[in-house]
Amino acid sequence: MAMKITVKDSKGNATAEVEVGFAVIEDGKGTQAVHDTVVAYLANQRTGTACTKTAGEVAGTNRKPWRQKGTGRARAGSFQSPLWRGGGVVFGPRPRDFGRKVNVKTRQLALRRALSERLRAGDVVVVEELPLTAPKTKELVGVLAGLDLTGRTVLLCGAADQRQLQLASRNLPEVAFTTGEALNTYQVLRYDKLLFTRPAFAKVEERLK
Repeated sequence: MAMKITVKDSKGNATAEVEVGFAVIEDGKGTQAVHDTVVAYLANQRTGTACTKTAGEVAGTNRKPWRQKGTGRARAGSFQSPLWRGGGVVFGPRPRDFGRKVNVKTRQLALRRALSERLRAGDVVVVEELPLTAPKTKELVGVLAGLDLTGRTVLLCGAADQRQLQLASRNLPEVAFTTGEALNTYQVLRYDKLLFTRPAFAKVEERLK
């Protein structure tokens, strides 16, 4: 289904209306793809480096702490026993790979479904450009205020504005920066608003055609 979206200038005034360049999903198609893609994305962020030492890896002597009988104490054969402070750990975490794979078509369907939902909800804003005279956070805050964007926002721009916007947005805890090539389903769902420059939106449309 075709959908139109209003393109604005940096002050929030409508300048044009363009048709979304990919088919917007209306029914429940893609719900499972969104779930699988987000779960895989979060799993792939895990480093899996947690590690504990077993009794065989703990440094120490192999000498028996005391003789087997006659001391009145419980039998003990090693200082590395899990029963001792500083001994090995039983069934502790070991380095592992939490990564999951999702094929390209599933990721594409998930992104299209998630973006379709945000378009229908009115959470996608497209501007001609985001003009900054310098990579200043204050300037970017003014632009966001002019567009009436509050809450968590993700900025997407083309290659020309990439460096300035990246520097200007990094001091804003509720503003994230990415590009049309790198946008993923998790980012589409996590942020309250998605602010695209026209070239960045065109790049996403190209990915989803």
